[in-house]
Amino acid sequence: DYVVKPFSPKELMARINAVLKRNSDKEHNKYIFEGLEVDIDARDVFIDKQKITLTPKEFDLLVYLIRNKNTAINREVLLEKVWNYSYFGDDRTVDTHVKMLRHNLKDYRKFIITVRGTGYKFEV
Repeated sequence: DYVVKPFSPKELMARINAVLKRNSDKEHNKYIFEGLEVDIDARDVFIDKQKITLTPKEFDLLVYLIRNKNTAINREVLLEKVWNYSYFGDDRTVDTHVKMLRHNLKDYRKFIITVRGTGYKFEV
């Protein structure tokens, strides 16, 4: 992008913000942690360059944990944000999906930490 003189500072800031937003969106759609690669746009997960298959909920759970990495997230919040429904008393569905996600991530399950009495976090 370029700006022709004369230009207003407001227009310049708008253009700068647009460029930054375009570039930052690209960065946030692909995450790499050692040999674990998550491509959000393509909804693909790779372990040591090998594509693995996750269920849609497992993928959404992984992405939510990654986007909130190093933060403990309780089961109720995960139910609300990943499953899109409020807590009704049974949060074991989260535990079951985390168990299956860890199984699928093999050696990289080490990133998903159980926070006793709270929930889970993706720790790097």
